[in-house]
Amino acid sequence: MRILYDGSIYKMQVTGGVNRYFQNLIQRLPDCYTPILTTTGISHIGCPQHSNLKLKCYHRFGLHPGRISYFIEPYYFRWIEGKVHPDLWHPTYYNLLNQREISQISRPIVITVHDTIHEIFADRLDPEGIQAQIKDKAIAAADTILCVSENTHQDLLKYYPHAEGKVKVTYLASELHQSLVLGDRTLIEQPYFLYVGSRWFYKNVETLLKAFKKVISVYKDIKLCLVSSAFSEQEKRELTELNLTDYLILYDHIDDRTLAQLYHKSIALVYPSLYEGFGLPPLEAMSCGTVAIASNVSSIPEIVGDAALLFKPTSVDELADSMIFLLENPLERERLIEKGKQQVKLFSWEKTVNQTINTYQSLL
Repeated sequence: MRILYDGSIYKMQVTGGVNRYFQNLIQRLPDCYTPILTTTGISHIGCPQHSNLKLKCYHRFGLHPGRISYFIEPYYFRWIEGKVHPDLWHPTYYNLLNQREISQISRPIVITVHDTIHEIFADRLDPEGIQAQIKDKAIAAADTILCVSENTHQDLLKYYPHAEGKVKVTYLASELHQSLVLGDRTLIEQPYFLYVGSRWFYKNVETLLKAFKKVISVYKDIKLCLVSSAFSEQEKRELTELNLTDYLILYDHIDDRTLAQLYHKSIALVYPSLYEGFGLPPLEAMSCGTVAIASNVSSIPEIVGDAALLFKPTSVDELADSMIFLLENPLERERLIEKGKQQVKLFSWEKTVNQTINTYQSLL
């Protein structure tokens, strides 16, 4: 089977959750499959590997602004599509590199919906409704829609009821696991809580910082480690005003072994997000042998089950109490770690890929 993965996502981000999803999917396809990935550029970080992978990359040329290069680009991808004769399309996003509508594709189409963040926070992320319009057209054109959680499935139907009957839930999985942890290697000497992810407004990091300030008023030797991008000058000023600068440790662009180690050695991952389509860090935390303290909204309770401490993301006190509870109750922490090890067994990339392959086969 020849599957064309239109790589428009690689124009939008160098690396990220969607990139990793397609990387894991493509590299686990059976050898009898031929994945074809079209892109304008791909980093070594997110490049999928497969014995039959056909990578069709358009290299822009000419001096800035390179108008001729940009003009030719969609026609190049249309030529490639006619040359490779795919049996099925699975675009990486809701628009295409050939600048045509997805409805114009004459082959079966599968799309994956990772979240409905632009709809839920439309006033901040999509005030003109442009993203929603693009997504609506893709959903209408798709033969099958894969959602990464049941919560995302229900949210999708709320905003796009015409998707009813076309949706299948295929959960994500963790690439990290405890076997990546390198013995007793210690990166941070003091006990610490961990945060992993971006700091977009909906990630609710402000609530975490306020709760952490309450924690260190009781336990002054605790640190907060963030695996995230560098702080802006504005953030640095705010952290100084909160008197938190000396309590924070920031890691940027680390490898999987280092991240697994940070998870494993932490008191807990703290994940205060206001919304997640799936919420991978809590699953990674459980896979690496630590506890997740996570907000009780969207898909997060679905993913962690009863193996995490859940809190209302608008409550600073509730989060601070959960963090202090784990510090004062090590036996309960160990019990949750063991429950987490059982919970993660419900998720695997092999299961996700098999379900996706079954979807492909059902359309041909």
